Amino acid sequence: MFNSTCINAGIRVLKEEAQALLDLVPTINENFAKACQIMLDTKGKVILTGVGKSGHVATKIASTLASTGTQSFFVQAGEAAHGDLGMIGPDDSVIAISNSGEGSELKVLIPILKRRQIPLIAITGNVESSLGKAANVTLSAHVQREACPLNLAPTSSSTAELAIGDALAVALIEARGFTEKDFALSHPGGALGRRLLVHCQDVMHTGSEIPVVNVKVSLKEALFEMTQKTLGFICIVDDEHKLVGVYTDGDLRRSLEKGATINSPIKDFMSSNVRGIVKQDTLAADALALMHNLKINSLVVVDDNNHPIGAFNLHDLMRAGIM
Repeated sequence: MFNSTCINAGIRVLKEEAQALLDLVPTINENFAKACQIMLDTKGKVILTGVGKSGHVATKIASTLASTGTQSFFVQAGEAAHGDLGMIGPDDSVIAISNSGEGSELKVLIPILKRRQIPLIAITGNVESSLGKAANVTLSAHVQREACPLNLAPTSSSTAELAIGDALAVALIEARGFTEKDFALSHPGGALGRRLLVHCQDVMHTGSEIPVVNVKVSLKEALFEMTQKTLGFICIVDDEHKLVGVYTDGDLRRSLEKGATINSPIKDFMSSNVRGIVKQDTLAADALALMHNLKINSLVVVDDNNHPIGAFNLHDLMRAGIM
């Protein structure tokens, strides 16, 4: 009985909040476009403010904007009235969030923002409120009722405020032509950041760490070099140090099956059709895709003259967090 009650309540809340958002679709009109234009024209920062649950929503929206190309941060409305208003400069704009639009903390700020001619965007459940009427642009976050069975706890209303903020952020992403790479620059520690910012030159072994031998050496000499460098393969170069082949630990088994001895020339058993080649500026994520497609575990990094300048394997990509 208890389980079914919880499940039914969860389903009801999701349906009610989803419907509340759908009801807001007609309100995305010229006012929404004006709000976007104010934010795009802002030379300084877009400041979010609010109190209580709306303040928490404002904090999240500020974070979303900051990570998607709009310089932004949150100022708690109550603190703003006691000194933090100094954080808001003449080139900034303000987005104030309040369900009622009548919070005393925001009422204190409105005349000061007006006097300083700082653009004010309101996101409120009551467009006829003091905040709604005072703002340069007012966006409705009105809901018919809260998903709370008592119609008291901010549920549908806070979801509506958050959705309006997300809509603004996404509209600005498209208006600015914000790219995945731009996003990654704000998230260098995340998986996306690593995928879009780490290049082969960042993970490859260089210099004396590259397993490489001349094409004239024996299988014994090649194996000695390969086991020393522990990458699971070796680069074979000619007298001009140009890559002419590779030899892997998997090739060793095939070589022995063909009757190779430790004194056999490496050139007789190397793979001369080298497909596992990348440049140093290749994204490590693209290199990983190439390895999967070719079903190989290692790659050689070459310069424009086909000289090996680096090498790496799957373990190096794992250590870099690419996979």
